[in-house]
Amino acid sequence: MSIPGEPYSPSSAHGVFLEVEGLGVFLRGASGAGKSELGLELLTRGHKLIADDIVEWRRAAGEPRVQGNCPPLLEGFIEVRGLGILNVRALYGAACVVAGAPLDLVIDLGVRAEASAEERLHGYRGSYTVLGVTVPEISLPRRVGHNLAVLVEAACRDHRLRLSGYRADDDLVERQRQRLDHPEQQ
Repeated sequence: MSIPGEPYSPSSAHGVFLEVEGLGVFLRGASGAGKSELGLELLTRGHKLIADDIVEWRRAAGEPRVQGNCPPLLEGFIEVRGLGILNVRALYGAACVVAGAPLDLVIDLGVRAEASAEERLHGYRGSYTVLGVTVPEISLPRRVGHNLAVLVEAACRDHRLRLSGYRADDDLVERQRQRLDHPEQQ
């Protein structure tokens, strides 16, 4: 719903939108990729659900960020294969559901080929554009034994560090360069 007198651009996407580590995180991927299951696991770790299945994106005129919300009919519900529809408020309490948040980070749960040396250093990073706003995207490979909830939390913390100007990959490369330039300081 728009605010009278405030033009906005509406859009929607299929996925799960959560507040993780204080960031608006959109989980996307093909049907059956495990988005809702990952969302449920993040809820059990204290994070908050905004929307499952359909996320409504809005961008008010002049605003630099996109806001994500849940369609009112679906608010507080999550569908998990094998369990069906779950009422998150009834299961975990009202505090685990929030009305909306700005979109800060996208996590893609797509299938990836084996990582190149460059991707192992810098990660699977790209960008996702919605309503004319480009947002950082990280692609997490789905493999047996991976704890995706821990990886999403780490991705969020790393994103905050990057926003403050620190990059672990650059730090490691600089340490290696220093060691090569000054081997006597080992």
